[in-house]
Parts: sequence; C-alpha cells; structure tokens
Amino acid sequence: MIKANFNSYELQFKRPAGTSRGILNTKLTYFITVQHSSGEYVGECSFFKGLSADAEVNYESKLQWVCDHINEGKEFLLNDCQEFPSIQFGIEQVFSQLENKKNGLFFPSEFTEGKKGIKINGLIWMGSLDFMREQIRQKLEKNYSCIKLKIGVNWKEEHKILQNLRAEFSADQLELRVDANGGFSYKEAKKVLEQLAELNIHSIEQPIKAGHEDQMADLCSNTPTPIALDEELIGKFYKDQKEKTLEHISPQYIILKPSLIGGWNGSQEWIDIAKAKNIDWWITSALESNIGLNAIAQWTALFNKDMPQGLGTGSLFTNNFPTNLSVIGEYLFYNP
Repeated sequence: MIKANFNSYELQFKRPAGTSRGILNTKLTYFITVQHSSGEYVGECSFFKGLSADAEVNYESKLQWVCDHINEGKEFLLNDCQEFPSIQFGIEQVFSQLENKKNGLFFPSEFTEGKKGIKINGLIWMGSLDFMREQIRQKLEKNYSCIKLKIGVNWKEEHKILQNLRAEFSADQLELRVDANGGFSYKEAKKVLEQLAELNIHSIEQPIKAGHEDQMADLCSNTPTPIALDEELIGKFYKDQKEKTLEHISPQYIILKPSLIGGWNGSQEWIDIAKAKNIDWWITSALESNIGLNAIAQWTALFNKDMPQGLGTGSLFTNNFPTNLSVIGEYLFYNP
C-alpha cells in the first residue's frame, strides 16, 4: 500500500528574473509525497502560473484526486491527468523512485554515478544593460561555449549587446541563442530574424506569441535564423495535435520542458514526432526546484546529446532544496 499527500511551496528568486512576459519574484510549485514500506519519495508538479496549460481552478482538487487514487498505479493516473501535464510529471517522478527504491534516483546512468556531465547553456536574464553584461562576463569567465539571452523587451539595446559579443567572439568560439518568449510581432520578427542571421545566431526561441501557427509556419519556411518552438508546444495534450503542429509549422528545433508538456512521456512523444520530420530538439528546465530539475537532468543524460541543454536554473532561488547537482564550468554534474 502506498499513501500520498500533496503540498504547495513558494520559491523565492534571489533577484527578480526578467522575461518579455514580465518580472518574476516568486514561483509557486507543488509536491506529491508518497510513503511506501521502502521509503518516502517526492515528485514535483511545477505549475507555472500564466504559462502552464493545467486548469488552475481545478489544480489542487486534481492533486488530491491523484493522492486518493495513488494505489491505482502509474498508467491509470497518467491517463486520467492527460490535461494536467505538470501533475503527470510529478506522478512519473514518484513512481520512478518507487521502482528504483531510492529517493532522488530516477534513471541510473553514468550521470548518476558522477562519471559524466551534461553540457548546458549559460542563461542571461533580462535587466539593465549593465546587469546583462555582468551576467555575460560571469558566464564567459566560467568558460561557457554557449550563451542564451532573453530578448524581446528592448530590442535596440539587446541587439547592441549581441553585436558587441559577436565582435569579440566568433560563432566558432561562442554559440549564441536567444529566447524572445513571444516578444515580437510578426512584422518585427521578420526584421529581427535577418539581424540575428548577420550575427550568426544559433537560434531564436518563440519569436512571436504561441497560437499564431500560420504566421509561425511562414516565418519558419524561409527564415535566415533557425527557429525553435517553445510555448507553441504547451497545451497540445494528444499525439494528433502534436503531429499537426509540427507538420504545419515545420520549425528547425523544438524545446522540451517536461513540466509543461506532460513529463518524460509527453516529451518523448514530441521527440519521436520531431525525429520523423528531421526536426532537432533540446531539453530545458522551467523554473522547477532542485527536485524537478534533478528529474529532468537524469532523463536528459540518457540521450547523450553533445548539444548544450537548458538546465542551469538551480541556483536562482534563495529557498531551494539540497541537491546532488552542481554546475562545474559549462557542465551539470550529479554527485552520488
């Protein structure tokens, strides 16, 4: 017999985190805790207000339902939580630990043995020009070969930062990615894509807001800068919806955030569809605590991808949980 309960927790940012959607000071998250004769296991359901597709109004009652039905098993629960992707991810986490009979162990690998790291990008948050420059300087000192900048609030200044970076470092020396979080209009995006191409930018995530599939398809069809879909994947709960989206838009990349797209299973479904269409991908955390980040990292390690992944968000909060994860240079390591 398994017993389960849930609780909420508010993560506090060390300093406000800026995106084109606004400034974040706190991030609410939820945890499912299960008690079993082999131990106690915790899974994170990282509900992201304003971004998650989970129905906010029924969220806690759905978590209670999961706790009440925990002994029905993983497949039954996942199936019934199809439209609650972050809860699906929490369910996967607790059952994975139950199978391994070890707290915090989801997928044993060379990564969890501490033998191999995951290459990650350095994330630069929006803010004043000086603040952004300071973050970049810190990442370069740590020898990051790939930096991702949040853009879409003050493009003139952001463009200047990118120009200065590229003047100092060639594309061979430093891979630059940008994430607009839907910050540009369709018309603006066309121009921005050309300006980015002049600077040899690796890719831009979500140049325009999600939900404008015809415009996004048009941008992707003849863009000089590769486009990665991010928010566009959120809320596509079923396989046929996913296939339709990738068929229609045909992006160069997709970004997988397990908390927002149905955990490992939901993400794997996107990967399988993308592979069949020759679309590349990488995995990114979405402001989970160290518990969810650990679950994402262990799964990411199974793919052995050389491409930098977006997993460097563990140090953002003042009240995060103890973790086996640490960033050394541009690699995320697990210390067993």
